Order: sequence, then structure tokens, then C-alpha cells
Amino acid sequence: MPGTDLQELVARGMKAADSGRTAAALECFERVVRLQSTPANWSYLAFCLARERRQFEHATRLCEEAVRREPHSSVLYLNLGKVHLLAGRKDDAIRTFRQGLLYERNALIESELRRLGLRKPPVLSFLAREHPVNKYLGIVLKKLKIR
Repeated sequence: MPGTDLQELVARGMKAADSGRTAAALECFERVVRLQSTPANWSYLAFCLARERRQFEHATRLCEEAVRREPHSSVLYLNLGKVHLLAGRKDDAIRTFRQGLLYERNALIESELRRLGLRKPPVLSFLAREHPVNKYLGIVLKKLKIR
């Protein structure tokens, strides 16, 4: 298969996975990983396996290996977080999403966190969230784009 056909197959699989058509994406990525073994391809395959075949442990291992090989790619953390959510491990998913945002900004991760309705931890953890110091420090840090 020439390189452009492979790239088209990867693009088609990613588009299908991102739009919720994981059965079609699974077919694409099962073919793709045989031809091009990259962490991103394995990560998408793992997400599709978790969604379509409910193979959560196998999918988690594949995603974790992909993250280990390429730790600075937020897309890999996005897929691992989605696998955790599918497996019912919300806390692990939140931790994974936040870890992915440490490496690069990703609108899809941010939307997943918003969908989950999460708030950032208080600036000063030894004070209550409602304490005026925490409240105003959080506002100032957000406006400065530090938080």
C-alpha cells in the first residue's frame, strides 16, 4: 500500500473515531497498525477496541504503552482517558486528561473535562475552596493565564 493510501486510511480512521463511528474506525486501524506501527495508531486502535469490543484491560495496556513511547502527545492521553471513562474509571480518566494538558493544549481534552463538569483544585489546598483568598487568587491567576 503506497504511503498516501496509508495516510488516507489513517485520516479516515481518525475522522470516524472522532465522530463516534468507532466500528468503521476499528476496521481502519486494524489494517493500519499492521502496516505502520506508531503510538498514535495503537492508541486509536485501543480506543476503538474498548468502545466496540469492551476489551478495556487490553485497550488500557495498549494506550499506556503508546503514552510511554511518546509521552508528549496529548492525543494519546485523550484516547487513554476515553478508555478509562468507558471502563468506568472516571478518576483515572480525569487524572489522565489533566496529565495530557501538561504537555500541550488540546481542545478535545478540555471539552471532555468540561463535559465531566470538573473544577480545578483550589489554589491553596489548605484553605477551603470558598475562602476569599482562594477565590480571588484563582480569578487573578486565570486572567494572567497562569492557571
